[in-house]
Amino acid sequence: MYVPFENLPEDSRIWIYQSNRKFSDQEMAEIDADTNSFVERWSAHGIGLEASYLLKYNRFIILAVNREVQAATGCSIDESVRFIQNLEQKYDVDLLDKMNVTFKLGDHVAHKPLAEFKKMAKEKAVSENTIVFNNLINTVGELHENWEVPAAESWHSRFF
Repeated sequence: MYVPFENLPEDSRIWIYQSNRKFSDQEMAEIDADTNSFVERWSAHGIGLEASYLLKYNRFIILAVNREVQAATGCSIDESVRFIQNLEQKYDVDLLDKMNVTFKLGDHVAHKPLAEFKKMAKEKAVSENTIVFNNLINTVGELHENWEVPAAESWHSRFF
């Protein structure tokens, strides 16, 4: 069952998927409709999940579940991964590769393979102050506090 994202408790579980390219506005409209439909019917052991999603920067899909009502189970998580895999095929993008880094260069959101980001750090093309997206976070509260952070405050700090 869909609920507005802002109505979810801070300890709601999230999953962040980043695209290796920016989606067009048309693609975002389609992804919004598809994701809304998925979240409406998302369930665990036949019980509807109180769930929501955010689409950010034409690049991120964030799924969320209020675990105070019903926690996502292995099967329901598998169902969400299949949904994301279908989006990957439909839009010819990579949403599941965790070996990529997304970060801000001014107002631009950039996406690079991890090895290239490490090289950029070594060459000082990015710094400890570069805003990175820490996709290892797990809750809505962490999303608000620790998703967009200076590289020095995330797991990316080891490259500086």
